[in-house]
Amino acid sequence: MRNSKKLNKEQNRTISRRDFMGAAVAAAAFTFVPRHVLGGARYISPSEKLNVACIGVGGMGGSDVSQMRTENLVAFCDVDWGHAAGTFKRYPNVKRYRDFRKMLDKEGKNIDAVTVSTPDNIHAVAAMRAIKMRKHVYCQKPLAHDVFEVRQLTEAARKYKVMTQMGIQIHAEDTVKVVVEIVKSGMIGKVRKVDIFSGKNWGGGTRPQEGQPVPETLDWDMWLGPAPWRPYHKAYVPGNWRRWWDFGTGTLGDMGCHIIDPVFWALDLKYPISVEAHPAEFNNETYPEATVVRWEFPERGNLPPVTVTWYDGANRPFLPKELEPGRKLPGQGGLYYGEKGTIMAPHMGGPRLIPESKMKGFKVEPFLPRGVNHYQEWIRACKGGPKPSANFDYSGPLSETILLGNVAARAKQKLFWDGPNFRVTNMPDAEKYLKREYREGWSL
Repeated sequence: MRNSKKLNKEQNRTISRRDFMGAAVAAAAFTFVPRHVLGGARYISPSEKLNVACIGVGGMGGSDVSQMRTENLVAFCDVDWGHAAGTFKRYPNVKRYRDFRKMLDKEGKNIDAVTVSTPDNIHAVAAMRAIKMRKHVYCQKPLAHDVFEVRQLTEAARKYKVMTQMGIQIHAEDTVKVVVEIVKSGMIGKVRKVDIFSGKNWGGGTRPQEGQPVPETLDWDMWLGPAPWRPYHKAYVPGNWRRWWDFGTGTLGDMGCHIIDPVFWALDLKYPISVEAHPAEFNNETYPEATVVRWEFPERGNLPPVTVTWYDGANRPFLPKELEPGRKLPGQGGLYYGEKGTIMAPHMGGPRLIPESKMKGFKVEPFLPRGVNHYQEWIRACKGGPKPSANFDYSGPLSETILLGNVAARAKQKLFWDGPNFRVTNMPDAEKYLKREYREGWSL
């Protein structure tokens, strides 16, 4: 272990810890500014309960609803009242709707904030309608189904001055913050390569040839939303929609946002300058069963260019040469390669230096705030607190990066990306994959 004087000198070269601490403390301190001063939604005092409407309240939506229980639940919307029955039973007095548009139109004057916990297909149209009504929005990851939708939501949130948060709950976990602290403090030196991976597989399958009777509890037309109409089949709902191009965003959209999050945070990433994908065979209906995606990011201040590579399904990165014989990679996580060391960071566990022997005497000095609840951070922001750390200005570029991997898979070519101007510079024809056509009657 290096002596503390040498470590402090290296840390000061990499980042002014005093400046970073000041920023962190400022972010953690809730200085309440009246919302009318900011030009957004109505002012809500810190002691007042937020009036919340929830779109999608079954499954993950039910979990999100439970995190809103400290506030005043005004209305629920779900297209499948059977799937949402558990939430309805727990909150019997909350108004119920099947169409979020009707809910927002009728209850809008009573609503301060909205959660969106639907399949990816609905994220953008629901979140955008709420934002344009100047309602604060918590939206599950990824922000939207298409890269274009993500950019539109990010810009709209800024325009309408609403508080936003994307549902990457582990962003608030200490284990993620330790990864960020190790990398930002320079303890493993400058990072030029990161491998991230997930053994999940949301791909493969063929479209059912015939439809099935629609369950009485389900509004199938509303479930489809902007997607092209097709007959109902249990192959799509309630939990299998992620593997279908029309509805989900595959393994990359499901787990990628979580696993790339600490990479984005620790390395101050925004838009990649290129993306390429190497998928297993796939069709126009479902995502690949396994994919490798590689993004290249430019220099950021004194940080060098970095290559981030994603592996899913059966794909795995090469094992680091320092990894001890018999030691395996976790099922999901990341490998951060620095000039002075390498860390292995499981998706749901604490990071470890490799080889393990380097952990002896290794100590990380925390400088990020602890004890922050991901949902409460957003709720406090809606009441005048500082912007949440996973707000759309942060999570928008993150989601775009993830979804560009799916664009590259469909384009079957390395793409050079001009993020600020939202264009593919070497293959304009690939831009057709940035934005889908909505079914008649739907718009953003």
